[in-house]
Amino acid sequence: MLRHLHIHNYALIEHLEIDFQRGLSVVTGETGAGKSIILGALGLVLGQRADAKVILSNAGKCVVEAVFDVSKNFLNSFFVENEIDYFDECIVRREVLENGKSRAFINDTPVNLQQIKELSSQLIDIHSQHENLLLGNANFQLNIIDLTAQNSAQLENYKRCFADYQAKRQQLENLKNTAAKSYEEKDFLQFQHAQILEANLAENEQVELENELEIINHSQEITEALTAVSTTFLAEQYGIENQLNGAVSTMRKIEKYLPNAQNFSERIYSSMLELKDVREEIDDILSETEFEPARKQFIEERLGLIYSLEQKHRVKSIAELLEIFNDFAEKLQKIESFDEEIIKLEKEISEIKENLKQSAKILSDRRKALQKPVNEQVEQTLALLGMPNAKFDVSITELENFSANGLDKVEFLFSANKNRAIQPISLVASGGELSRLMLVIKSLQISSANLPTIIFDEIDTGISGETAKKMGEILQKMGENLQVIAITHLPQIAAKGNIHYKVYKDESGQETKTNIIQLSENERITEIAQMISGNDPSETAINSAKELLFN
Repeated sequence: MLRHLHIHNYALIEHLEIDFQRGLSVVTGETGAGKSIILGALGLVLGQRADAKVILSNAGKCVVEAVFDVSKNFLNSFFVENEIDYFDECIVRREVLENGKSRAFINDTPVNLQQIKELSSQLIDIHSQHENLLLGNANFQLNIIDLTAQNSAQLENYKRCFADYQAKRQQLENLKNTAAKSYEEKDFLQFQHAQILEANLAENEQVELENELEIINHSQEITEALTAVSTTFLAEQYGIENQLNGAVSTMRKIEKYLPNAQNFSERIYSSMLELKDVREEIDDILSETEFEPARKQFIEERLGLIYSLEQKHRVKSIAELLEIFNDFAEKLQKIESFDEEIIKLEKEISEIKENLKQSAKILSDRRKALQKPVNEQVEQTLALLGMPNAKFDVSITELENFSANGLDKVEFLFSANKNRAIQPISLVASGGELSRLMLVIKSLQISSANLPTIIFDEIDTGISGETAKKMGEILQKMGENLQVIAITHLPQIAAKGNIHYKVYKDESGQETKTNIIQLSENERITEIAQMISGNDPSETAINSAKELLFN
């Protein structure tokens, strides 16, 4: 419940303090006195956007502070989740600076606007007169029914399921599109894969073939060089092996005279054996080194195939070609698995759809269960408001496809007069009828949402006389269960208030200021009389005001 409102340097308000109480409070004042300014200031602490233009001239900043009694609203979890100190009286403050920036606080803890909106949505509802037009809006109508049916948990469950359903369907569509493109590429991928597969590549093959080709291309030079070296070893007279063999024999002859001779002969002999091994290896190479045109042709063709594959795939080694080969194989395998993935995903979607149907049915059943009681309650209340022949019907029809809110299309149908067919509200309701309908609908919404406070900004548009009196009685009745604040221009409604506030302009100083006061009993009589007949009320108007107040 709203306990107190403090406004400082907002628009035409320099300083304003106002206490509110339970029951029905009425706010009156001449057109342009500043009632909407007060509502605008209150909107700031409820999370509306701020603008530096709202700051009073030459003031550095404006401050709006509201005090709410939250002791009976079970909001402890909000304060725990947002790490804000909890008190039975909650203070929400908003400061707007001249640079256009604003700051927000809950119980002196800095918060963001989303946190303020989350809290205020559970504390107060402001109905402005232009909202009457929402009655013709399908989403508004559906929301009213869900609020009245207290469908928040069921709707949240449905929305989660619907979001999952939409996501899976999008995933399936993407998969099918990918599969379709892949199927188009399948033949090409298979050709590329087969081409590399048929090449039967080995990772080190290219280097080995290039080395072998290099030898074949220079086989004559190699043969001549190796033959010359081999001849050096085996020449009859001056061959290295013969000379070393002779040296060994000579050293052995003097071994008995020269102690180191045996060591020398062994070392020479060892060198001779090493050189003999070298010569034998050279001879082996010589025996294998010969020009083979067929082998050369094979190697050149093989390397040509490798080079063409590397050029085609823009790589420089067989290792990279093999990576591409494996990539082709993986893509082909994935293409083969698309059908399985699609079937699996379609099965998942089918299961989710069944859950979605069940969730939608639960919502639909709860909505349909309200049709008759809501229709009866609205018609009964409209009869009290001077519309005894009004007919109201909550029409619920099934949609062809799932929507974000279920499978139901909700439409409010209405007829104000006897023997007139009911039609959509937007087609048949006048301004005064919309006001009365909205009051009835709001009463349904508020009672179901357990909001402690509702503010009506001139919900009485388009009505007068006895109807206005009946509307005042309904507002007064609503005030027995919650705090109702009604901004009104009708004396019949103003007279029903438990508390009466007057908004006025103070022009005694150099600048015009907006202010508000709580009226005493005599001041109420004068104010209501002025609402009946003008600034200088007659005796008849004063008596009428007394009759409205006390009867």
